[in-house]
Formats: sequence, C-alpha cells, structure tokens
Amino acid sequence: MRVNPQVLSQSVTLDGLPEDLAEELIKVARTRPVKSGATLFEAGDPGDGFYALLEGSLHVVLRGEEGEQVLAILSPGAIFGELSLFDGEPRSATVVAVKASRVAFFDKGAVFRFADENPAVYRHMLCIVGRRLRVSNATLAARSLLPLTGRVAQTLLHLSDLFGKNVGAGRVLVHHKISQADLAAMVGAARENVSRVLNDWKREGHISRISGYYCIEDHAALTALATL
Repeated sequence: MRVNPQVLSQSVTLDGLPEDLAEELIKVARTRPVKSGATLFEAGDPGDGFYALLEGSLHVVLRGEEGEQVLAILSPGAIFGELSLFDGEPRSATVVAVKASRVAFFDKGAVFRFADENPAVYRHMLCIVGRRLRVSNATLAARSLLPLTGRVAQTLLHLSDLFGKNVGAGRVLVHHKISQADLAAMVGAARENVSRVLNDWKREGHISRISGYYCIEDHAALTALATL
C-alpha cells in the first residue's frame, strides 16, 4: 500500500529535503500492518532498508537470557533502521509492536536508485548520520554526567513529549505503559535504584500513577533535575 505523503512530510528523515524530492521518495515506500506483540525484525536480521512508524507504538529491545531490555520507545513519525543504508550490517536490535501499528518500509535498493538520480538525497543522508551522532552523544553525556535522578527525569520528560496528554493544572499523563524494568534499561541502572527514585518523587509530589500510567505533576521539578 502506498504512503500518504502528508503523514511523513514532517518526519526527521524527510524534513529538510526539497518538497518535490520528499514526495517522490515517499512513493518508493510500502506500508504494512504490525499486530500488537508481533516482532517487526530481530537483531541479526539483514538490514535491507529503513522504516517509518505511521501508527501505533514500537519498542526497540535487546533480548537475552534475562528477557527483554527496552532501549527506546518509538511513536508515530519516528524513523528507524536507517543505519542499514550506510554500513550494510545486520540489525543491531529487535523492534516489537506494543500495540497494533502500521509502518512504511523504504527498500535500500530503491532508495539508492532514487538517490543516484537525485544527488541531493545523498547530502541529506549525511545529515541523518549527523543527527544520529548528536543523539548518541547526548545520551552518552547524560549517562556519564547526570546522576540517576537526572537520567530518570530526562527519560520521563522524553516520554511525555511522545505520549503526553494534558490533564489540567499543568499535569501531563504519559499515556504509554512502561515498567520500572523498562525505565531502568533506558537509563542504564538497576531496577531497584530506579524504583527508589520514583517512590521518592511520588512522596514529594513530582509524579503520580493513574490507571497504570505515570503522570508528571511537577514539570518544572523534573526539568530542573534533567538539566546538566
């Protein structure tokens, strides 16, 4: 199924391309549904192209003997798997749908054929690499410079940007269920330590839990904690 150009026009990867090129690139994509709980691809699978999430929610995970560790949570508009365009290596992580989702797939061969005809696309690919490096550097900086409280605050604020719903009086409900183990994996800490931080914040009124979802009660407090 073809992709509606408007759905991806503001995505990270296509933003900045001339409008005519972006629309033409979108035409090479094909959509597919992903059932809740289904695996889109596994770590080690061939990197045969990249994806854009159109609907739903996906988790990027590492699977091991102790189960799954969530590395990232993807919301509509997210681009992922794009590194396969550059290094030809297998997938480095597994992507799983946490609710019924729909993705657009951009085949590597089709993308490169299009780029050969439109060299501006190659320049844009360099921008993609630069953005990925900046994100990686920011993550490393947070893990090395921020204390645990700062890393947890930063992660909750990021999730509120992706899934937040204003519930009044400055309160933001993170409408995506995430476990303490998932949070711990995302911030690089033991679950018990993350649990202590969250319990402290509940007592202090920074966060609460509503029907299994985290609710940010004091956005300013978490922002201050998340600042280097």
